Amino acid sequence: MAPRCWRWWYWAAWPRTRPPPIGCTASVRQQFSTQEQTPQICVVGSGPAGFYTAQHLLKHHTRAHVDIFEKQLVPFGLVRFGVAPDHPEVKVGLSGRGQGFGDFGQGEEGREAPWLHGMTPGPLCGCHLGSMLGMLWGGGGTSMVPGAAPPSNPSHSGAWQNVINTFTQTARSDRCAFHGNVVVGRDVTVPELREAYHAVVLSYGAEDHQALEIPGEELAGVFSARAFVGWYNGLPENKELSPDLSCHTAVILGQGNVALDVARILLTPPEHLEKTDITEAALRVLRQSRVKTVWIVGRRGPLQVAFTIKVLGPEGEGPGSQELREMIQLPGTRPILDPADFLGLQDRIKEVPRPRKRLTELLLRTATEKPGMEEAARQASASRTWGLRFFRSPQQVLPSPNGRQVAGIRLAVTRLEGAGETSRAVPTGDTEDLPCGLVLSSVGYKSRPIDPSVPFDPKLGVIPNMEGRVVNVPGLYCSGWVKRGPTGVIATTMTDSFLTGQVLLQDLKAGLLPSGPRPGYAAVEALLSSRGVRPVSFSDWEKLDAEEVSRGQGTGKPREKLLDPQEMLQLLGR
Repeated sequence: MAPRCWRWWYWAAWPRTRPPPIGCTASVRQQFSTQEQTPQICVVGSGPAGFYTAQHLLKHHTRAHVDIFEKQLVPFGLVRFGVAPDHPEVKVGLSGRGQGFGDFGQGEEGREAPWLHGMTPGPLCGCHLGSMLGMLWGGGGTSMVPGAAPPSNPSHSGAWQNVINTFTQTARSDRCAFHGNVVVGRDVTVPELREAYHAVVLSYGAEDHQALEIPGEELAGVFSARAFVGWYNGLPENKELSPDLSCHTAVILGQGNVALDVARILLTPPEHLEKTDITEAALRVLRQSRVKTVWIVGRRGPLQVAFTIKVLGPEGEGPGSQELREMIQLPGTRPILDPADFLGLQDRIKEVPRPRKRLTELLLRTATEKPGMEEAARQASASRTWGLRFFRSPQQVLPSPNGRQVAGIRLAVTRLEGAGETSRAVPTGDTEDLPCGLVLSSVGYKSRPIDPSVPFDPKLGVIPNMEGRVVNVPGLYCSGWVKRGPTGVIATTMTDSFLTGQVLLQDLKAGLLPSGPRPGYAAVEALLSSRGVRPVSFSDWEKLDAEEVSRGQGTGKPREKLLDPQEMLQLLGR
């Protein structure tokens, strides 16, 4: 149980009123516009949570100034580094649970921080939802942030362009500034930021992975899926990963969308990736890959898998990216599903929600129905295979004879207690050994503490908060995954970030934030300069962006991502 003070903390300094609905902020904005004071607000993190928080603050307070700090030299977080390169359209629907947790992490039980229960407004009405989706897709033809210049970059396509362009528009506002290459907690502390700004919002996401905590996890050939995704997506900290793909079999632990992404990248013919923004370094390794079989392992059954057939249309069809269907039809591969895993499932899926029912029906057909002649011929000619192993939990990574490399994984056979998505996997006492030369752990993301002055729940991996207000630290807020845990899609993060921004503006209006002027970035700039830190501006990023696009044009790619921070700084004349 959570500490009592988190749930029943006496709000001596905070208003007890619930925030008004998201779409009802016009009067608040009008009241704020008459204030002479310019609120100086700092946002830490430039992923979706950071940018959506900044967007809401700038839109609903016409004098507010927002500085966004980012430890990378480049903005956009998981929009740039977290999505498979062959799925740019998915960058409008990033999923935390579906992409990160699979079926091994804490997300399986649906646990969340206790202070989240009962703290959010009721269901959004149609007008609010439509407005939010318009913001998400960058539509509507109206400026998200007053005074922002419209962005334009032909290297971004479709939905991705809309998300990136919306964030770019925010960053180009004359009341917003991006400061990359600044590590909060090292280059500047949170207390120093609180001294410089009227309010600080922590939106730095979940930059770590859940450990397996089993013997052999440290062996060569065992990686987190998060690091593997960062490697092929050009995250500088993962550029030296160098996975050895000379083995025949790879095992992915977890059955979420990230697991499917990783499996698909491992098995997709490299020539199909050559026109994406995958890094050339990753493409070279994939061209030499000898991986022929990929097993995606989950400790529960088909009804509990975390990957999804994405549903965006009004009738559940819509333009969503269907990762599972795409995986089943992946060129040069054939799926392996054990019909025994699906016994009795036909009757049990009748009452499940429609998206889950559609997904399970697709699995059921693939496992039990004889393919048509054309599909059978395609599968017969396939040189690579992939399969889903259900009711298996990792027990030990098995070493090679020299004790240094992974040679296999020991799986405990499980059975389910309970029903539906809340069922628990319990070991039966049986085990099986699965030979493999590569193990990728896709069991979840988690946040890290950023500064000793900021409370942090290490078990849940979040900052204790009430509606975005950090517990016992007035003037400090949080949004996104570090606020609620790595769950939900990008629309969830948008709503969550808007609510944090709304609560902050409420506190500002109520006089609960520091009065009088604050120096804002001027004070932080002096500190950074004295410590030899040279931040990167958004205009600097646009120079790097243009360089990436230019490098990609020669090979027909949308861009060739820069991987080396030192090279980036040299290109900027540093």
